[in-house]
This record gives sequence, structure tokens and C-alpha cells, in this order.
Amino acid sequence: MEDNMEDNIKIKELLLKFLKDDCSQIEIDSVVSYFQAAKKTKDFPTVENVFELFYEISKVDEATSNQIIKNILSDSKRGKRSKHSIWKYAAAAVVIGILSTSYLLRDNLFNNPQEEIPIIVNNTIQTGTDKAILTLEDGSIVELQKGKNFKTTNVESNGEEIIYASSKRNTKEIVHNYLTIPRGGQFFIELSDGTKVWLNSETQLKYPVAFNHGKTRQVELIYGEAYFDVSPSTEHGGAKFKVFNKSQEIEVLGTEFNIKAYKDETNIYTTLVEGKVDVSIDNRKQSLIPTQQLNLNLNTNTTIVKKIDVYGEISWKEGVFSFENKPLKDMMKVLSRWYDVDIIIKNKLIENEEFVGVLRKNQSLEKILISIKNSGVIKNFEIADKKVVLE
Repeated sequence: MEDNMEDNIKIKELLLKFLKDDCSQIEIDSVVSYFQAAKKTKDFPTVENVFELFYEISKVDEATSNQIIKNILSDSKRGKRSKHSIWKYAAAAVVIGILSTSYLLRDNLFNNPQEEIPIIVNNTIQTGTDKAILTLEDGSIVELQKGKNFKTTNVESNGEEIIYASSKRNTKEIVHNYLTIPRGGQFFIELSDGTKVWLNSETQLKYPVAFNHGKTRQVELIYGEAYFDVSPSTEHGGAKFKVFNKSQEIEVLGTEFNIKAYKDETNIYTTLVEGKVDVSIDNRKQSLIPTQQLNLNLNTNTTIVKKIDVYGEISWKEGVFSFENKPLKDMMKVLSRWYDVDIIIKNKLIENEEFVGVLRKNQSLEKILISIKNSGVIKNFEIADKKVVLE
């Protein structure tokens, strides 16, 4: 029998494989058996010691697993996080979320041979990846994708990101480029002022090739979703940074925030992660502080500001779907964009059924739907070509 140290090493290795989706069925069973055999539940502050803390988890029932996920994801229960540590919480949440929703939440997915197998016919659905369409100032179009390099005098791309050269020279005429992310895509861009932007599926951003030093920096989120990490105004002669989209203007000095403004949705969501922003709508101005979200209803032109679970809103940029009490119809919008499929909810009575789970974006759509199915939210699903039907 292996001693405790050898057990610890083995479990760590299996958990790492689990995160990478490399576990065999036997290894998955070993991970789950470990969770079931451990002793006591504690709060999870960081992922650095999450594997050690996992040893103290007892039987993960629905209430316990949901509380653990909530503790990890809740900004209000943590101190201020460093800018680049959010992925650590994602890693911990992914392990717990997948185990609780896919294995322990309700039906036993792996040990129930009687589980009905979903009907999958002619499945050609691909997981989303890094890709974008760049429209240059002269109107020419460049397709950006993994393994394809692109370079000019002021911009360079390796197919997974695009970087604009830094410039403090002022120009008489500001010229713009457009970056369009199709369904099934995502992309990262660093603007010439050093501002970093993560773009989600079905998104378009308009931005200057170079900003004039000391003058207000302006970009436009034409549609879609983007996470901004804005270069401070102190590095640009005091120049503010503004993001325009549809009916609102967001003014920042140097901060991190997320905007969701899809064409097929009637609400725009602005979520502040760090710093401070002012959101202007018509003649109204609303300031936001970290963990606050402004919800603009385009139909009524009214706004609501509330404190939210920030991680749940920005986890997409970390390669994670975080669904906390999300209605099924809203979840399917997210999945349809990432997997570039049409999803039909056949039974309208389940459209508002809620799901709690943290799932990896690099999983196949089938695995995602099986997790949702095993939570009891849907009874079955069928995939044919690029169409999904839920029952």
C-alpha cells in the first residue's frame, strides 16, 4: 500500500490531468473516489494549495459543492486579487464544478451503465478556437488563425493574438482598423497604447492604429463582448480612455472592465473589475466601483446597477464557462456562439430551468451537454450537423 506522500503525489498528478481533460475512465473514477473518501470541508482561498485542501473534502453533496463553488467565485469573500491571478480561481472551480455537476450532483454519470445515451447524428461541431478577421485601413481583409503569421510595419500577429507597435508620435489623421471575431472564435489584441483587450465570439472592435499622445484615446465596441485592461492615463500624457458602444459611452483612467453588447440581446452589461469607470447614457452619468454591473435595457432606456459575482461574468476569457443559476435559454446563447451552432429548446417549459456549474471551454459540446443533462435540467439532446435540439 502506498504511503500518504505517494498518494498525495498521485492525486495531484491526476487532478492536473483532469484539468487538461486527459484522464482515462479509470483515472476519473480514482479522482472521484478520492473526493468521496476525504474528510472535512474548508474554504478555498487560492489554487496554490487547492490540491492540499482537496484532501479535506468529504462527501460532496449538492449543497456542499455549490457552496464551495460559490466561495471560490465570490469576490466579496476575498481580498483584492492580483491582476493575473483570476485563472487560479478558475482552475479550482473547474475541478470542483465538473466533479459536482457531472458526477456527484444528481445522477452518477460514470457509474450508471443504464444512463440513456444522447442521440448524436453526423456530428461535425468543432470547439471554438483563436481566429479573427482583420480589416485594415485601406479596406483589405486578413484572416488570422492559429499557425498563420501576419506582419506589417506597425502590427504583428502569430494567429492567436495581434499586437500593435507602440507609438507616441502624433498624426494629423487617425486611421482605424477593425477586428471581427466570428462565431466559434476568440482573440486577444494589444493596442498601440498598451491596452489589452480580450474579444469573445461574435464580436467586432473598431480602434485606431495609433493614438495621439496626450489626447483622449477612443475605441468602439460595435457589438459583442470584450474585456479591457486599460493602460493608465499617466503613461499617455494624462489622456483618458473611452469605449463607445450603441447607446453608451464609458470613460476610464486606467482599469479593468467587461462589456457585453450582443446584437441579438436587448441589454448591455458593463461590469467593473478594478478601478473606476463613468458610464454615460444620453445626459445621464453613472459611476461604477469594483464588482458593480450596470445593466442598460435598450428597449426602455433604463438602467440598473447592482453588485454581482464578477468571476461569473469574466470567466469566458480564462477558458471557462461559469454558470451560476443561469436560465437554460441564456446558457444556450453562450454555447451557440462558442460552438457556432443553432440550438433549439424543444420543450419551452424548461427554458428558464437553472443550472449551477463550471465547465471548460475546451470540452466538446457533447460533454458540456451531458453535464447539463446529468444535472437534470434537460432530459435528452440530439446533435445533427450544426443543429442541436434539447428536450
